[in-house]
Amino acid sequence: MKHDEKYHSVKEAMLFSQRVAQLSKALWKSIEKDWQNWIKPYDLNINEHHIIWIAYHLKGASISEIAKFGVMHVSTAFNFSKKLEERGLLQFSKKENDKRNTYIELTSKGEEILLQLMETYDPTNSSVFNGALPLHNLYGKFPDIIEMMCIIRNIYGEDFMDIFERSFNNIEEEFIEIDGKLYKRVDEKINS
Repeated sequence: MKHDEKYHSVKEAMLFSQRVAQLSKALWKSIEKDWQNWIKPYDLNINEHHIIWIAYHLKGASISEIAKFGVMHVSTAFNFSKKLEERGLLQFSKKENDKRNTYIELTSKGEEILLQLMETYDPTNSSVFNGALPLHNLYGKFPDIIEMMCIIRNIYGEDFMDIFERSFNNIEEEFIEIDGKLYKRVDEKINS
């Protein structure tokens, strides 16, 4: 069968779309509240934290990459990046071989704030974590959410998912847990 052939009814499509929309909205509301509470002590909003997160994991990124991977408009990515630059958390640059694009990198102060945020993360303050905990207790692991990842891959593309996976692989490789807190892997922390 060809890709564009109809495999479903309009009713089935509408029910699926609305189910995903309603569940996504409910989930986002909870995530948004938890995220805002987590970053509030650092005087950041969600877009600013997301920009810092992306810049950290990409080791410098163009504004258009920040917009793409942060799922925000380019002007939003630029304006919030500018605010972060004014606070000394990011620095803007141009590359010799690419004068058209503006690139950002975390400053040491920006990286320090991101690392502090990771150290202060408390899963008990996450309603999504707490909502998934019964599944973890039942199956011994958290849901993989494979279906959702497939949908996102089909909407945003392979590049988006590569960055998504890279950020989580970075955490797996670069961070260690000590006494219920995450720390960037350095010799002093490992030996203590």
